[in-house]
Amino acid sequence: MTGRPPKGRTWGRRGITPTVRVSGRSRGRLSVAGLLCFRPGLPARLCYRLRRHTGRRGERRSLGESDYIRLLDGAHHLLKAPLIVVWDRLSTHISKTMQALVAERERLTVVLLPGYAPDLNPVEGMWAHIKRSLANLAARTLSELETLLRRRLKALQYPAQHPRRISRRDGPHSRQTRRTLIRRSQ
Repeated sequence: MTGRPPKGRTWGRRGITPTVRVSGRSRGRLSVAGLLCFRPGLPARLCYRLRRHTGRRGERRSLGESDYIRLLDGAHHLLKAPLIVVWDRLSTHISKTMQALVAERERLTVVLLPGYAPDLNPVEGMWAHIKRSLANLAARTLSELETLLRRRLKALQYPAQHPRRISRRDGPHSRQTRRTLIRRSQ
């Protein structure tokens, strides 16, 4: 994610096109990796790792193998169980270094998805949801963008603490919402 906001739809007065002003400089970016963790009998959990890149010379512009392994170790610590990780074929996921790091951990099993299969990867839907929620929000600084992103991730990570979380399940036409409205009207 960079300082340039993703495009989205909005409303405006007839004849006046709404615009969002952003600075032309894109100094830095944020990289995010996430896991949706499922365990029988427990609700799904979101684990993520966020890394800030400031654009310095020689600095890596994405997450590396060590970042992904720390994310997996954190998920293992959280769930207290062996992990079966289903990964897409990102070059970092299938690198020789990553294969060696995965082989060192006996509690970790990796299964790779087919070449291009975003519909099989539930994390892709989560990233799409977050990007839609950030559309038309222009962050002036990288710190502001990081704060916005962390808030969105926390809202997905701890839904009980953030009851106004947006999802299709909780929309105005869901069964739960209709039941609530019917009870209130009686």
